[in-house]
Amino acid sequence: MSIRIVVAGAGGRMGKTLIRTIADSADLTLAGALESPGHPDLGKDAGTLAGAGALNIPLESDALPRIAAADAIVDFTVPAVSVALAALAAQARIVHVIGTTGLSPDDEAKTRAAARHAVIVKSGNMSLGVNLLAALVKKAAAALPAFDVEIVEMHHRAKVDAPSGTALLLGEAAAKGRGANLMEMAVRGRDGVTGPRENGAIGFASLRGGTVVGDHQVILAGDHERIVLGHVAEDRAIFANGALTAARWGQGKKPGLYAMADVLGLSD
Repeated sequence: MSIRIVVAGAGGRMGKTLIRTIADSADLTLAGALESPGHPDLGKDAGTLAGAGALNIPLESDALPRIAAADAIVDFTVPAVSVALAALAAQARIVHVIGTTGLSPDDEAKTRAAARHAVIVKSGNMSLGVNLLAALVKKAAAALPAFDVEIVEMHHRAKVDAPSGTALLLGEAAAKGRGANLMEMAVRGRDGVTGPRENGAIGFASLRGGTVVGDHQVILAGDHERIVLGHVAEDRAIFANGALTAARWGQGKKPGLYAMADVLGLSD
């Protein structure tokens, strides 16, 4: 039986990539394509807009009817929209895959509340490779407690948040490997006379430019040696494939807030 997927942010780059991937999948069906009120493409066929051919699914802004008739919603939008969709997913008892980044502590709390009734899979990066990288970073940080950790990320010029959700995901992995709290250890950018590096700090540097999909490096710097673990995203299809893998995995699971590490069987 085909899994019915609603795509939120269907008029954006990730939304269109998701629609093309769903159209090419034997076990998935596009059940809805959502965009914000006032979007210029509302009413147009989502498949045609995405380059997947006509699918007879229009871009629309009313989420509730589509979510009520779906098995999952995949969401790469903005924090306020993701929080609202999580509440609707909880009402409908469906799977909600969240690839949105930049959620505030209050947003995170509301998402956890919705996860009492919905299967929510949330990650700063849906790539299978990045989530394997996070597992490796956690192990490396634990094995090399005296090494300094620095995370460097680069994205396209239009990205609005920094550090990236992926960089924060990798920082969380390093902090967990050392039994630390990332919020207490993070250093986000340096300028001027900053003084010497504090022991245990996890540094972030964010670069923006061009059309870079995503480039991340985790540097573990010790005395006279460095280890560099990294990932380069070459196509947004990797995020779509990961998100849809999560939507499949969530079918039949108990309500709760999950990560891609759970989907990949990498959780402790």
